[in-house]
Parts: sequence; C-alpha cells; structure tokens
Amino acid sequence: MEGSASFGHLHFAAADLGDARRVDRLIRVADQLALHPHDTFPKKFHDPAELKAFYRLMKQEAVSHESVLMPHRAETHRRMEAHSGVVLILHDTTVLDYSGLKEIEELGQVGDGHGRGYYAHNSLAVAAETRWVFGLASQLLHTRRRVPKGEKKKQRRGRADRESRLWKKASQLIPAAPAGRLWVDVADRGADITEFLDYQEQVGKKYVVRSQHNRRLLRENQGKSEEVKLHDWARTWAAQGERTIEVKARPGQKGRTVTVGVAWQAVTLRPPRQQRGDERGVPLPVWGVRVWELAPPPGVEGLEWILLTNVPVTSLQEAFERVDWYSMRWIIEEYHKGMKTGCDIEAMQFGYRARLEPAIALVSVVALTLLQLRDHSRDPQAAQRRAGEVLPLQWVRLLSRWRHGETREDWTLHDFYFALARLGGHQNRKHDHPPGWLVLWRGWTDLQVMLAGAAAANGD
Repeated sequence: MEGSASFGHLHFAAADLGDARRVDRLIRVADQLALHPHDTFPKKFHDPAELKAFYRLMKQEAVSHESVLMPHRAETHRRMEAHSGVVLILHDTTVLDYSGLKEIEELGQVGDGHGRGYYAHNSLAVAAETRWVFGLASQLLHTRRRVPKGEKKKQRRGRADRESRLWKKASQLIPAAPAGRLWVDVADRGADITEFLDYQEQVGKKYVVRSQHNRRLLRENQGKSEEVKLHDWARTWAAQGERTIEVKARPGQKGRTVTVGVAWQAVTLRPPRQQRGDERGVPLPVWGVRVWELAPPPGVEGLEWILLTNVPVTSLQEAFERVDWYSMRWIIEEYHKGMKTGCDIEAMQFGYRARLEPAIALVSVVALTLLQLRDHSRDPQAAQRRAGEVLPLQWVRLLSRWRHGETREDWTLHDFYFALARLGGHQNRKHDHPPGWLVLWRGWTDLQVMLAGAAAANGD
C-alpha cells in the first residue's frame, strides 16, 4: 500500500537485531500481520512453522520493544522532516490490559487497580492540512507501581517513573522541527502539567494543550498587574467569531454538528506556589483560546474547550486553526481503537515481559495500516492513479469481479477503495460520509479471505 517496498521492509528493514536473518524474519512477520491484523497469533499465522518462527523471534534477547520500534520511529521522523506543511504530534495514553497473563509479575496496575498491564503513551505524527498519518513518533510503555504506604508528596514528585512525566519523556524522543517548519504537540487535559509546558517553552517546541486546571494568571488591568483564575476569566470573554464544528460520537452520545463561539487572549501562567516537578519556576507567556457551544440542546452538556498554546493567536483565522488542530486528537483515539479492535493487541498470550513488549511494538506499527487504508481512500490522487500500479493486480481483479461481475484492470485507486468499503458494509451513497478505517478494515478482512479461497481453488 506504500509503493514498491513491502510494509515490513519499509518499517523494519533498518532494525538492529544483531543478525540479518532476524531482520528478514521480522520483515516477513510484519508483512503477514499487515495482511491479517485481526485475531490471535495462531489465527494470523495459519502455518504452524511460521507461528513457531514468530515466537522464536520474540524470544531473542536482541529483540526488544526499542529495537523493534526504532526503525519505524526513524521512518516516521524522516516523513515528518520531508513534509513542508504543519505537522501535528498527537499525544494520548491508552490502557493495554493483560490481566490474564498471570505468569508476568512485572506488569503494573491498570484501571481501578485490580487490572494489570501497561499504560501505552503514543505520539502519532499527522499532516495538519490533509490528516495523513505519518506514523508513531514515539511510544512509551508505562507500568504504574503501587504507592507505598506513608509515601510523602515530596517523594512522589521526585520519582523518575511518575506518570506526569510521560508527555515530557515522549517529547524528548522526538527531534525538534527543522528551521522554518512548524511541528505542534497536541494533547488533552492530562498534559496540562507545568513541567511539560515549561519544558516545551524552554527547548522551543510548540504545543496546543486543553486546559484542566483553573490556573493562576497575571493580567494587566488599568496599568496594574492582578491575579485571576484562567477558567473564570476565560468564561467572561466575549465571542470574537463563530462557526460550526463536528463533534464526534461518544459512548452514550451521538455525533452532532454544533455552532460554537471562540475568544482568545494573551495570558501569563504563574508558576505553582510549590514546585511539582523539574520546572524552572518562571512565568510562562501563552495564548488562551476558549471555544464553546453557543446554544446546546436542552439536557445536553454544551461543548467547551479552553486551550493553551504557545503558537501566537492574533486573528480569528488563527484561533480557529488552533481549535482545528486540537480537534484532530480524534485520530489518535481511532488509532487506539485500531490497536484493540482491529489488531486484538490485548489478546496476545506471552509468559514473559521481554517477549510481550516487542510484540506490542510490532502490532502497534501494524495497526497503522488500518488508518492508512482510510488515508489512501481519501487521497486526492486516488481518482487518477491506476490501482494496479500500487496494489497487486490479483486483488484488483478479484474485487472488481465481486463488485461488477467482471474483471476491470483499469480501476483507479478510488474505485478499489470504495469497492473495498462496499465489501465492508459501506453503501457508497452520495450523502454518506467517506468510509472510515473500520468499514475499510472489514472489507480488507473479507478480501483476504476471498484471496485465500481463490488461491486454494487454484492450488497455489
């Protein structure tokens, strides 16, 4: 799906596993998983010898989470550097629950403390203009420890492994933007941490973060500085413009189109009275942007985001651009759904942490193929490029016969992906939204079954 190189070669050929044969095996495994991302490993690898070779690869000491992820991460950074537009680095943490793996004692607490597993902190690089996903700019696997009784606040803040440092650690793994380029870290309320914001300002990185804390601010009023609270003050700002935005569906809530107002101000964040991490303790100049639903329906909590950014906001257009950047966070939520629903990353069965973690890295990269199905289907060039130039001709022939009852080798990529979506249940009606990754993934899965059946019938 990404040119002449196979998926595995593109993302893992540069891996350093101490032996070229291990790299070759990793490439073959990745190619197999990209074709069959769903279900358990015994079902993904129909050949018992291939399954055994995969497990043997995961056992090697040189095969770790870092060594498997490193070549993909480097490829993502290369793509970011090659892009001339704005790059958004979407940060979010998701739970990977492995409570069933009783043999692995080193897993941390998850959920309410009774589950066991990891908090996977992912940083997904995306092109702001097209929403095209470049890949994982970083991934951290965090194990939450049990807090000892009587641990003091000062001791807790001094721990190197505290969760509040995940955003800073992730940022440290990502290079700075090349001169003249704009890369922006985008995060939800969990990143509203002085240590993170101070680090970003100190090293010259840009961010848009949703505010969680009603922070203390300094503002000028009639020539005097006075202290106010961010959220309280922001809710007094008059709307400086309005427009409609799409609100994604949530559990128990339908997606809807809402009319919002936006207002912004340059503000100065005061440092906390008590230092809470590795921060300089200096005021931070930022822009506050408030966007809120002007007339929510009765009984519905209105949308409100109060954003903090160190990218200047001097006009209505810039204010809504920052809002648009933040709204793209839903892409990483879709990615996490792809990891779990599309790739069954929580269904893996290993008895050792050292074997589970490289498999997490591998499947996390494979999960990107699900988002890239959507990206390829929406590529403006898809209507001009011949599908057979990018995809195996056998796939084009088989899917076109299913769709039209005859082989059509002249199909464009647009034709192929919309037929794939139709196979997955999309109706392709004019008023329908473009197919998302989930319906394309369903079609992809059915197509692989059809290809396997055709190969069996032909004796391949």
